[in-house]
Amino acid sequence: MGIRAIVVDTAGTTTDLNFIQEILFPYSVKALPEFLEQNQTNVLVENCLCDTREIALEPEADLARTTEILQQWVAEDRKATPLKTLQGLIWKQGYTKVDFKGHIYPDFIEAIRRYAEQKLRVYSFSSGSVDAQKLLFSHSDAGDLTPLFNGHFDTRTGNKQDKQAYCNILNTISLSPKQVLFVSDVVEELKAADAAGMLTCQMVRSPAQATGRFRQVKSFAELLIE
Repeated sequence: MGIRAIVVDTAGTTTDLNFIQEILFPYSVKALPEFLEQNQTNVLVENCLCDTREIALEPEADLARTTEILQQWVAEDRKATPLKTLQGLIWKQGYTKVDFKGHIYPDFIEAIRRYAEQKLRVYSFSSGSVDAQKLLFSHSDAGDLTPLFNGHFDTRTGNKQDKQAYCNILNTISLSPKQVLFVSDVVEELKAADAAGMLTCQMVRSPAQATGRFRQVKSFAELLIE
């Protein structure tokens, strides 16, 4: 049957975790107050604020308090959809103003071009919103990589450590589990994908990284698909 599609995690797999934690997250924390003040009547932003209050069980929270909650969630690295949506909107401004560029490992840049030549489908699955993923890959160190992707998935598909999320991806892309390879640095994500029947491979970019029983590679240069 053979592999027909690859689903890649982003942070720690295609992208240096330090870029996320030291550039993107602090940028969103600093920008949140002014961004929410200026855009609170925008329908999407308003919905995110309402969802934040609902998740936090603080339905009467004012804008200042809601901003505090969101900033605390960044510090906790919460995978809450309203936070990830707002971060994507904020990062869009940052990319547009060229406050930063999206960091992508050079080995993945070479690999995704190789996969495209092999007619393999490539998807990304991240806790960051689909919009944030598109921004990352379209404003990368190597230019716009989005034409090389076939799609993107985020927490609206499901929790990344939940088998059902990977079943949902399989249903969306209409492939059988053994036709899809999932690559991530996180053991719990690989376990969930494995439970859904997908092929798996762990990206180990740091010697200190927790590893599991999965096939391991240190870069996409080692991940050759026949």
